[in-house]
Amino acid sequence: MKGESVTIEDLRRLMAEFAKERDWDQYHSPRNLLLALVGEVGELSEIFQWRGEVPRGLPDWNEQDKQHLGEELSDVLLYLVRLSDICGIDLAKAALRKVEINANKYPVHLSKGSSKKHNSTDTTNNTNNNNTNTKEVINDVTESV
Repeated sequence: MKGESVTIEDLRRLMAEFAKERDWDQYHSPRNLLLALVGEVGELSEIFQWRGEVPRGLPDWNEQDKQHLGEELSDVLLYLVRLSDICGIDLAKAALRKVEINANKYPVHLSKGSSKKHNSTDTTNNTNNNNTNTKEVINDVTESV
């Protein structure tokens, strides 16, 4: 897998095998995995806790800090993938569906450059979605999955 693109399905299979080899399925209930995920999000939050706003690309961070960040991000991702697998949710499909839902909630012509919640935007004249780029990307990704 090194050097190749890794899919969510690759991670799902890897985590399932990892847990099976260690006889950890008995501990991987949805509740336990969710609590582990929350714990990892807490560890991820600690990295940013006292840094204030951090610029994109983390130009002021040293390699050790970036590696630590990558490890914590990975922990969050792996627990999320494992939780979705145990719950019988196809995470890739659910994520694509959610992007489409959000594209409808936040049409470009009402949301561009705004951080307002969807229920704060005027959707009364939303006959023309103006989300063609998002829909095209979703269709392209769906076709390749």
